[in-house]
Amino acid sequence: MLSIVLFVAAIAVYAVKAGRNVWWFSAILLILGLYIVLNVTFLASDYFTGEGINDAVLYTLTSSLTGAGLGKYLLPGAGVLVALVAVFGGLTWILRQRQGAPHHFGYSLLALVLAMASVDASPAFRQLTELVRSQTRSVDSDFDVYYKVPQGTIKNPQLNLVYIYGESLERTYLQPELFPDLAPELTALKNEGVDFSHTVQLPGTDYTIAGMVASQCGIPLFAPFEGNSSASMSSFFPKNICLGDILKASGYENYFMQGADLRFAGKDIFLQSHGFEHMYGAQELKTMVADPQYRNNWGFYDDTVLNEVFEKYLELSKKKQRFSLFTLTVDTHHPDGFISKTCSRRHYHFDGKENQSFSAVACSQQHIAALIEKIKASPYFKNTVIVVSSDHLAMNNSAYKYLNQHDRNNLFFIIRGDKPQTDLLPVKRSTLDNGATVLDVLGGDNYLGLGRSSFSGQSIATVFLNVKEKVMEWKPDVIDLWNFPKTITRYEIDQQKNTFSYSGAHFKMPLLLRIRDKKIEPLPESEYSAPLRYQLADFKENDKFIWADRCFKMARLWEPNLALSTGLCVAQGQMGGQPSVRLIEQQQEQHAVESAQQAIDKARFKKNVALLKVDENAIRYQANSFIFNVPGAPREVKEFSGISRPEEWGRWSNANLAPEVKIEYAQPLPEKFALAITAKAFGPNIGQPMPVKVGSQQQTLTLGEELRTITLHFDNPERSNLLEIIPPQPQLSNEGNILGHEPRKLGIGIGEIKVLPAG
Repeated sequence: MLSIVLFVAAIAVYAVKAGRNVWWFSAILLILGLYIVLNVTFLASDYFTGEGINDAVLYTLTSSLTGAGLGKYLLPGAGVLVALVAVFGGLTWILRQRQGAPHHFGYSLLALVLAMASVDASPAFRQLTELVRSQTRSVDSDFDVYYKVPQGTIKNPQLNLVYIYGESLERTYLQPELFPDLAPELTALKNEGVDFSHTVQLPGTDYTIAGMVASQCGIPLFAPFEGNSSASMSSFFPKNICLGDILKASGYENYFMQGADLRFAGKDIFLQSHGFEHMYGAQELKTMVADPQYRNNWGFYDDTVLNEVFEKYLELSKKKQRFSLFTLTVDTHHPDGFISKTCSRRHYHFDGKENQSFSAVACSQQHIAALIEKIKASPYFKNTVIVVSSDHLAMNNSAYKYLNQHDRNNLFFIIRGDKPQTDLLPVKRSTLDNGATVLDVLGGDNYLGLGRSSFSGQSIATVFLNVKEKVMEWKPDVIDLWNFPKTITRYEIDQQKNTFSYSGAHFKMPLLLRIRDKKIEPLPESEYSAPLRYQLADFKENDKFIWADRCFKMARLWEPNLALSTGLCVAQGQMGGQPSVRLIEQQQEQHAVESAQQAIDKARFKKNVALLKVDENAIRYQANSFIFNVPGAPREVKEFSGISRPEEWGRWSNANLAPEVKIEYAQPLPEKFALAITAKAFGPNIGQPMPVKVGSQQQTLTLGEELRTITLHFDNPERSNLLEIIPPQPQLSNEGNILGHEPRKLGIGIGEIKVLPAG
């Protein structure tokens, strides 16, 4: 409330008393605009987390968002954008009310101070400040006293492992006295096993990938968010020994299966880094499931995935080789979950009305229970340990206010086929202890990172009176485990693995490094982050950089002879200098980093920034044909439309952008010419005549599903400069699409178009 009062006071003082001054108006508008953006960010973050801006928000925004189920958030997001524009417009109008009055320095200064105080008092600013502060060590750490590295193997392992993560499926849901008849099937199974009833949630364990890291590595997930670490590194906590590493070293084959895309939040990198060789997500399952179209915003429904899990369990059990089979559900994902078509518990009423989140829980738990019952009924159960846990407590869903009325705990229970045991263990513990507890059951050590077995060890949750504060104190120590190098003298490129390596660290390409004294900042590129050239354009003129990417993205600035190359290049230098560009020709190459300080030229810096910021469609290159697998067009082309983004082979037409492909040349085309088109057709357009028009003249093009070159001959007496290609039946498809993006309407795929003399 204080920040709101200060915000309103700043507006009132400036609008009523300050008078007109461009500098003061701009400064106050900037600070008040920052206040608005911060608080909108806070409210949007709180909508997901229930805790405002925390590590989960920063990690997710700086990691891969590929495969995120964004559909339910598009309309609210559009509403927020419209509201922001309206608020900024209204704020500007109010602040300009006394623009005709003489300026008053004192009132302007007072308004600026009030505006700055409103930002400082806002919860968003306080949370961001605390997040930045928490990344640095302020006291001597005892982290090494409590962080323990287990033995790398299990001696004589006898049991297979099925580990089920229930998305947001906290134990609170499974308390019939709170939510009657919500989850009777899974609750009954919980009561038949060893139930750990007091599993608390600690910082850095409160979202899916963090819950997985906590349960398998015994550490919270803290990352140096300014470096987007998880999205750029090709390994994930490379110094840690995690449960998957131990299982693999002990002869287990490790499997992971989920309905969502594996790339979201870097789950694929984490699993690959720690012993998982067999992974199935939305991309992999679509060729395995009975109905690839039966899916929700995040991926395949739980009934589909858990059926596949059981089939895999049977297949692996018959091999009589040790295995672990991990799975993660998705139907209970906030904001309100998804209801699969095969569950009988599709509707749950609470507080006098149906609640979608509760209904999703009732449905999903039924599928989990059915999977467990099938495993128990199989002849292989006697050699199996089943673990069921939530990945984290439920976030801000439609059941959230009811959950918060009670003490909340994560779900964690174990069902053993070899030694049936029914017990309720109320000892205080956290999800950091899950991996150590499982390791103990399988015959390994009873410790893993910060985790301890709840059968034979003492959880740090019972050691420290305020364990959450202690975990935050250890945050810099956890960040150090990422092993980010601070210097670079040489680098190695591996094109087969698509990695850029230096000083013992390995990163995925494309990659941009900002190099400063005793700090190297890796900046990756993903589908939802800014392209690297835009990120480089924000560098200072004397910032050193190394940029590994496709040649055409950088060579048009600094090496024109490679401007159309789709090969891999490495540029290095400074934005205000003259960067060098090296073509990487071998599968593996090593090179020294150029250390010489370049002469800085401000005019050259401005030119480089301007070229980097040019819109892709506005890029023009020197060539005698239109090459579609690189951005832009030849200098002879004035404008073009109806064409999607470049891919390795070329570009698809997209009728969502325009019903036909139009290419307008800067000069009239010849009266007689030939047109060589290298292209292919999509779906129903294959084998169909496709009109190609130049002015009033028309030819037809018939294409197959593979690229081939066809030459058409045109008379052009009108000297038209417009070429049109009209696919007859554009079709919606996700072919080659970026996951999470809307389907494109594809018709023709074009590799190259070349205008030739008649003859």
